[in-house]
Amino acid sequence: MATLSDEMKRMVEQQRLGFVATVCPDGTPSVSPKGTLSVLDDDHLVFADIRSPGTVANLRTNPGIEINVVDPFVRKGYRFKGQAELVETGPEFERLVAFFSSRGTSDAPRRIRTIVIVRVDRAHPVISPGYDHETSEAAMRARWTRYYVGNQETA
Repeated sequence: MATLSDEMKRMVEQQRLGFVATVCPDGTPSVSPKGTLSVLDDDHLVFADIRSPGTVANLRTNPGIEINVVDPFVRKGYRFKGQAELVETGPEFERLVAFFSSRGTSDAPRRIRTIVIVRVDRAHPVISPGYDHETSEAAMRARWTRYYVGNQETA
């Protein structure tokens, strides 16, 4: 059975930005945004190391990873926990560089140093406490659209 539901896949593909948590060698957490996050298949997410030396170094020591993807307008998303595999050379690396090129990553063959494949072992929903007041998704989206648009007009 697939770990990633169709809704989870839709969320990842729609948002394209995930916040990746790894563990530093000293045991402290590290969180880094990844703009190349994509669905690889029913059980795997993938992202490219373009400027992620800390993330890759942490994963070499400890492949445990969590990725959070949240729609900022509806304040819902998912937490994906699993294990990372680093791919740096060979046919799989070349195939995945082409995958990112086809998705619009500019100059992918030159810029991508490592591909991180994440086997998702567990996935859980993230839902804002704003929904505790029985707020509908449409109302939540309207509220945060007003907020973001309003801040852009005053900036």
